[in-house]
Amino acid sequence: MSPRDRRERSVLAAARNSAEWCDSLCGTHGIRGRFDSDAWITPRRTPRLYPDAITLDPAADAGSILERIDLTSPGASIKDSFATLDLSPLGFRVVREAEWIQREPSPAGMTEPRDRTWTAIETADDLVVWEAAWHVDGAPEGLFRPALQRDPSVTILGGHLDASIVAGAIANRTGRGVIGLSNVFSSVGDLEGAWRGILGYLDATLPGAAVVGYAAGVDLDVAHLLGFRSVGPLRIWVRGSDLAGSV
Repeated sequence: MSPRDRRERSVLAAARNSAEWCDSLCGTHGIRGRFDSDAWITPRRTPRLYPDAITLDPAADAGSILERIDLTSPGASIKDSFATLDLSPLGFRVVREAEWIQREPSPAGMTEPRDRTWTAIETADDLVVWEAAWHVDGAPEGLFRPALQRDPSVTILGGHLDASIVAGAIANRTGRGVIGLSNVFSSVGDLEGAWRGILGYLDATLPGAAVVGYAAGVDLDVAHLLGFRSVGPLRIWVRGSDLAGSV
């Protein structure tokens, strides 16, 4: 397999994993998406910060996708997984550009956590505390619902320091071979420590899987430091001024 084919395969796996995570979260809000051949689609407006469509094929057609999502209410958003669409003539603007990242499977112990204790967030009360620590401007209250904790493909991770949640992330598994990371945060300014601790937890509890996600800025720098490679660009488009789909 050529390097180009390998990168495209990695992007396809990461985009599919991201779509499955969005499908899980939207499902807890009573919004049912569907997986078409070219994209994950939901005909109803998704929760703020999450997209209405995620492309799964580099040849996806913008017009066709727009026919399948809600354009009647503000904030329509599309995750352009291959950075191939031009939606600006249709009233959309790019609100985020990032890179898909992938880390090959690592043996347990390769990424050692620092001075945090990492656990899965398993109770509804702990989820409320976790979400308060995560906090992103513009996020609706109760975005992450207890039904996520009953989804066997999803693990909500918290990094604890002196009994307080100071870091976290969400991991979702696509089959046996891929784990996606999203919503990585540190409320104490130690982003590298958060990534390091999360990867240490995953290496110990879910060994043998590639870890994927997307990142920009400092997150991307940290991911590269910890063994991720960039495999392709993506864009998030939003119609109007709403920042839906920015996470």
